[in-house]
Amino acid sequence: MTIAVGETLPAASFVELGAEGPAAVSVEALTKGRRVALFAVPGAFTPTCHNKHVPSFVNAAKALSEKGVDEIVCVSVNDPFVMKAWGEATGAKAAGIRMLADPDSSFTKAVGLDFSAPPAGLHARSRRYSMLVEDGKVKVLNIEDGPGQATCSLGEVLVDQI
Repeated sequence: MTIAVGETLPAASFVELGAEGPAAVSVEALTKGRRVALFAVPGAFTPTCHNKHVPSFVNAAKALSEKGVDEIVCVSVNDPFVMKAWGEATGAKAAGIRMLADPDSSFTKAVGLDFSAPPAGLHARSRRYSMLVEDGKVKVLNIEDGPGQATCSLGEVLVDQI
């Protein structure tokens, strides 16, 4: 079942590459008492994700902060090494966007937003979406209809919804 507005995010962990290597980041610690703009993409370096979705949040980072968002987080079913490199390549890291891996897609499956597209080599990936999370609860949720689409889940759309 797909998560909905008003529901609490599931207990899960992401993986982030830091100075000491890969480290777990719990969803609860990430969102407790905080306002987080979380967006997910099907894959790092894939065309729509790389050229449209992440840049929309890089461009919206200042406006989201001005609207009281404590942190912007990008999630993808990739490994933390790829997510770190992708954050550097897109300017997301420089914009203050936290790039978190969901390597086994456990979070993605728990929120009911997984899909597979074997012809494209995408297995157990995340659908494209954005959400505003306040203290662990989903306040705004924008889910794209298809993996190549990026319209309702863009950074500027989320800014306008807050």
